[in-house]
Amino acid sequence: QVQLVESGGGSVQPGGSLRLSCVVSGFTLDYYALGWFRQAPGKEREGVSCSSSSSGSTYYLESVKGRFTISRDSAKNTVYLQMNSLKPEDTAVYYCAADPYYSGCSDQLYRHWGKGTLVNVSS
Repeated sequence: QVQLVESGGGSVQPGGSLRLSCVVSGFTLDYYALGWFRQAPGKEREGVSCSSSSSGSTYYLESVKGRFTISRDSAKNTVYLQMNSLKPEDTAVYYCAADPYYSGCSDQLYRHWGKGTLVNVSS
């Protein structure tokens, strides 16, 4: 059974950093597209960063470019989202997701999802 479990969320002041982790099981990390998505109150879920398994393609939401970095550690079956220079508008529940194919960073493209971890950026 495919499972994804996020961790690393919490409260942080503007300008601070957090690293989100997503431990996956039930599939080989190297052969899956991986993505991070977020949903703020009253807003639609949006793709933050996604990465292919084979093509080398990586996507970042325009508003997080230069601040966030997606990476994976296949030995630990873990995908990370390093978030720096956090802003209040980054406040959301963050979800990791996986799919055997990479076609972009739309949530409809991903079939396996974690339950989310809350990130709150405020003073």
